[in-house]
Amino acid sequence: MPTLIDAPMRIEAAGNKPKIIDEYVGRVRSGDEGVSVAHMRSPGGWREPGQTPEFAEFTVVLRGLLRVEHADGALDVRAGQAVITRAGEWVRYSTPIEEGEDAGAEYIAVCLPAFAPSTVHRDDEAAG
Repeated sequence: MPTLIDAPMRIEAAGNKPKIIDEYVGRVRSGDEGVSVAHMRSPGGWREPGQTPEFAEFTVVLRGLLRVEHADGALDVRAGQAVITRAGEWVRYSTPIEEGEDAGAEYIAVCLPAFAPSTVHRDDEAAG
């Protein structure tokens, strides 16, 4: 039988500024460990610590610009574009533009398997 998700569950986000994560499907909201689907909204100037997650992440940017740093450089992902990061590769997400139409970002993230704090493996913030 289909399962209705009547509303997302808000999840605390990492980073230097408040970011909104609304999980619709995943470990927290629906108990699914195989996949998570979340709607993210981050303000201009937001940056989180780097991470080497155990999951792949498929991200579709709806508004603004999301920067994805990786071992070989960085990608700027704009509204209407998507980015795939693979399990085991180092990445750091940010929304560096603080003003104008690309300030902040709104995006949908799908993680396989589902996101879990214990599998994201964030860098030590003090290490930079």
